[in-house]
Amino acid sequence: MENRAKGRRGELIAQKWIKSKLHLDILETNFRSPWGEIDIIAKDRDTWVFLEVKMRESLRAGLPEEAVTKEKQNKIRRSALFYLQKKGYNPEDVFFRFDVLAIRKEKGKLQFFYYPGSF
Repeated sequence: MENRAKGRRGELIAQKWIKSKLHLDILETNFRSPWGEIDIIAKDRDTWVFLEVKMRESLRAGLPEEAVTKEKQNKIRRSALFYLQKKGYNPEDVFFRFDVLAIRKEKGKLQFFYYPGSF
């Protein structure tokens, strides 16, 4: 399966899990900015949540959460500020956090590892 299709599949799995387990209100998916993409933008009560999803069907390339490098984190931060400003919010006046959801397929079963406020 092509990487883009795998990524999209992982994001759809993540959305279902987020709604059923975390009960976050998903506002937008695949938001694109000049610096990159934010997989999922949600609200947790009064807190904006900018969520990066990584899924691996094999751990040969490492843990999925290890793919959220400092460079990737910086792009997500810049994209989140851009998003908030585009929507008319002053980032200094709202609560927000950056979460990572890692999905690993181990022994044929999906396992979810959620890291709220991870960067």
